[in-house]
Amino acid sequence: MAKVQDEAALIAPEGPLPSLARRFAGRVVEGARAALLAQTDRWRLWAPVAFGGGCGLYFVLKAEPPLWPLLLAALVSAGLWAGARRQGFGRAVTVPLMLLTCLCAGLSVTKMRSDNVAAPIAPATGDPVVVEGWVLDVDSPGTRGARIIMAPVRVQGLAPDHTPMRLRVTVRGETPRPGDAVSVFAILNPPPGPAAPGAYDFGRTAWFQSMGGVGFELGQTRWIDLPPPPRSLRIRMAVNQFRFGLAERLVERLGPRVGGVAAAMTTGHESWIAQETYDTMRDSGLIHILSISGLHMAIVGGFVFFAVRFGIALWPWLVLRVSGKKVAAWAGWIAVAAYLVISGAPPPAERAAITASVAFLAIILDRPAISMNALAVAAFAVLLLQPEAIVTPGFQMSFAATAALVALAESWPRRPREIKVPLPILIVQRAGTWVGLAILASFVAGMATGPFAMQHFNRTAVYGLLANMISSPIADFLMMPMLALGVLLQPLGLGGPFLTVAGWGIEAIMAVGAWISTLPGAVIHTASAPVIALPVAFIGILVLCLWRGRLRWLGLPLACAVLVWPRHPTPDLWIADAGTNGAIVTGDDALVIRKVGAFSRDVWSGRRGLTLVERPAEGWACGRVHCAPEVPGPLALWWGRAAPDDDQLAALCQSAEVVSVRVELARLPEACSDRLVLDGRDYATGGSVELWRTEGGWRALWSTTERGARPWNRLGDPDYQE
Repeated sequence: MAKVQDEAALIAPEGPLPSLARRFAGRVVEGARAALLAQTDRWRLWAPVAFGGGCGLYFVLKAEPPLWPLLLAALVSAGLWAGARRQGFGRAVTVPLMLLTCLCAGLSVTKMRSDNVAAPIAPATGDPVVVEGWVLDVDSPGTRGARIIMAPVRVQGLAPDHTPMRLRVTVRGETPRPGDAVSVFAILNPPPGPAAPGAYDFGRTAWFQSMGGVGFELGQTRWIDLPPPPRSLRIRMAVNQFRFGLAERLVERLGPRVGGVAAAMTTGHESWIAQETYDTMRDSGLIHILSISGLHMAIVGGFVFFAVRFGIALWPWLVLRVSGKKVAAWAGWIAVAAYLVISGAPPPAERAAITASVAFLAIILDRPAISMNALAVAAFAVLLLQPEAIVTPGFQMSFAATAALVALAESWPRRPREIKVPLPILIVQRAGTWVGLAILASFVAGMATGPFAMQHFNRTAVYGLLANMISSPIADFLMMPMLALGVLLQPLGLGGPFLTVAGWGIEAIMAVGAWISTLPGAVIHTASAPVIALPVAFIGILVLCLWRGRLRWLGLPLACAVLVWPRHPTPDLWIADAGTNGAIVTGDDALVIRKVGAFSRDVWSGRRGLTLVERPAEGWACGRVHCAPEVPGPLALWWGRAAPDDDQLAALCQSAEVVSVRVELARLPEACSDRLVLDGRDYATGGSVELWRTEGGWRALWSTTERGARPWNRLGDPDYQE
């Protein structure tokens, strides 16, 4: 008997520590089981997340994948998922297979979308050419002047099958209108690549818009006669003619300052907005008001929905015969569709319209309009139609903010309704609740979008919450409804009073922006974190929003990834695409050699968290096509289109450790033997570059290396070089 007791003691020793350990382990297992059971109806919400992950994975690849392996992986994973469900396997098997299927499907859909929008890209040439075509639309102006979107019919020197479908051209003089047939004499180039390695890639955006090049007009625009365009192009130009005419009438009615903002919010045309207005609205956190997005669609659709529902409620005969809620939902959907057409259907407006349509469809089908399920359906719909949206700031910020607000609504406690409360007390209670909810909602949405603003725009509007708290009631209940009524009634001659009131609302919001932007410390500039930090933060935000239970707070440290992730070492030098500009880094300052290319240098310095400093006149020997330090320094530039001779090149090499020459060099003089010389050949294959000084010389990171061998990256492709 003693022997048996001894063996039992060895197997399960008595004492407080083993007992506590068993109880702790049991609680952990039971807690984990309860946490997983609480997600029974939440696993499907992760399907669009996995689908979006597949879309994002396509853009991470450094080489273009073939389509058939992606489709095969999607079919195999879908078959395994269906088989597991048919055989009755539990969620431990079916949920991972579902997520794998969505991941592979997202990768396949994005690849098919990229192949579907493929279009010729203009070659990089230095000589101007004649471009004849139709003006499809007027784009937002650039630093050099007005810009138009052309559907070219003929491009000098290009065969029809190599002619781009769309071109964006900066024009001089009078701006053509949509529907005009014009001829421009311009220098064409492929859509530019990133201003710095890992920065915003306009070339990728242009690829998915079938825009094959950008141009800068050298002469004056000529109006010409062309054969009639295809029917689809005629319809698009007719719509854009109406939009541009509406924008002009708004500007004429309200003036360039206020009317320009009204035109931007109504038609998407930003040609009349001054740079000062942009800066003010951006620094105050109100820049989202200027671009048509979810806010505008929600206000217009919601205003029509509640107006129609209220109107039906006032007619007893109609109330008894129709569902006022569903009729109002149909009216709201029609209003959203009409607004989408008037806005020109830019990608952000399309995404917002899809999301609003899903909400109205949920009402029609007697489903909750505001729910995680509706948001998941909207995300799936957007990514199916525009899988490239996954890498855009607008999509990321919009869905992160919406998910956070829906999660807030789900977790908000439901108070029992009072049977009888005096009216003054009820008014105070309701007002306090509304103000508290508005503040909390703005705070939650701001926190959800903060990582994306820091990573993409490198700036945070410190008082953005205050600015939006003040301006939201003005925009929601005054500006947008009056603007919608004014535009709707303008053809009848009755829109004037409503537009005037809308103008007052715009003035008030601009005044709020001007005040907020001048407050001390209104803007904080932050350097971009490594690329991996943003997906980690996105996953953290989704865990906070989608997970049910206390374990959701495990996503909080992940959501802070962009804020706390260590930054890469700052480069010592930066040279822009084609070697036309450069900067020298000293501490937190970046001395820019030239004033050209403001967009590129602003993007690069923002990503690195640097303050731009203009080059002083003293200490530099600069001419029309070159600039070099008088005392030997880090960088010298030659941006002329003609190559320097041996003496000029030798002088540049004697003045700097790194010499940048825009054109290709045939040979190097002896004075350049111990210098790093970058020429046109390097920029043609590499794009922009950042350089770090090391013990063994210089380490370079080229933008093309970060972009990879993708369809929108034609640098170094001999078929696209002259």
